[in-house]
Amino acid sequence: MIETAIPEEPEEMDIPNTSSGEHPLRADIPLPLLGVFHPLGFSVEIATNSREVLEAAEETWRYPRKNHLERPVELRIAVSPGKSRECPPPPVYREQRKLFSVISDAENFIVSDLGQGFGFGWLTNATVRNRAFLRYHFLEVTALGLLASLYLTPLHGACVRLGGKGILLCGDSGAGKSTLAYACARSGWTLVSDDSSYLIRAGDGRTIVGNPHQVRFREPATQLFPELQGLSAVPRPTGKLAIEVATSSLPQIATSGESSIDYIVFLNRRTPDATTLAAVSKDSARRWFEQTLWLGDEEIRDAQAASLQTLLAAEVLELRYRDLDWAVKRLELLVQEGS
Repeated sequence: MIETAIPEEPEEMDIPNTSSGEHPLRADIPLPLLGVFHPLGFSVEIATNSREVLEAAEETWRYPRKNHLERPVELRIAVSPGKSRECPPPPVYREQRKLFSVISDAENFIVSDLGQGFGFGWLTNATVRNRAFLRYHFLEVTALGLLASLYLTPLHGACVRLGGKGILLCGDSGAGKSTLAYACARSGWTLVSDDSSYLIRAGDGRTIVGNPHQVRFREPATQLFPELQGLSAVPRPTGKLAIEVATSSLPQIATSGESSIDYIVFLNRRTPDATTLAAVSKDSARRWFEQTLWLGDEEIRDAQAASLQTLLAAEVLELRYRDLDWAVKRLELLVQEGS
């Protein structure tokens, strides 16, 4: 026999005092400040009561971009003094169906509707003062999550372009995507993204957008590129160390916010075989890409997976190499001769 515990009578909800005329859930808090930003060329509207929130968004997405005409996503962010002067711990991410939450504590959270392109949240002054924490954990995660759910497919890859032909450089963390993308850019290629790219699901289905304004390196990169010597790795909000370089400080580097993709190249520096460029199964490439499709319900992930089929009309290859200069020249030959 299964015994069922009889639940205790629930306690009465702690409803805030409404004698002042305020909404009991603070739904009517004034958010008079409005900013419109264009991450990846798509529009994000932020309503808030804090200039610091808009200033942080401006730091993140300050570069002018082509504005795609899709409906903007909307964020409403209220900021309050809070009970603590300390920045909260890194948030926990949770999702059910199309609801996505980013929660640090009871006073610092954002909840988003991935299907509607809308999110709202409350943050404290201490959180907002920590610009890197605010930008990475709340603004970027939420805005890019909404845009990806509606319009984009996230890809773990760097992107470079030469002679009008784009190459998506793929591989697991540590494969050398940023290093090879930057080496290509130093040799006259156009840099589109150094590590993370996004596939636009509308249109031709093979257009990539990325952030070409910053490149992140691991510390050994200083031994490869003289201009990086003297720069130190700093902790990112994730806790990982990285050397972060703004491409605006490197005038010899050409950049672009988007590119069509003609070749998908997986990087392999671990196999001791002779250097080569070989064909890769498109089924194995598709399975690799699908590993990153974790945000959103089945409907969203199905739409993203379908877009990968169009992307994989490009030629898929594996580049086995040891020498960076050889790898750049081999990719140049691929673009010039198609083999």
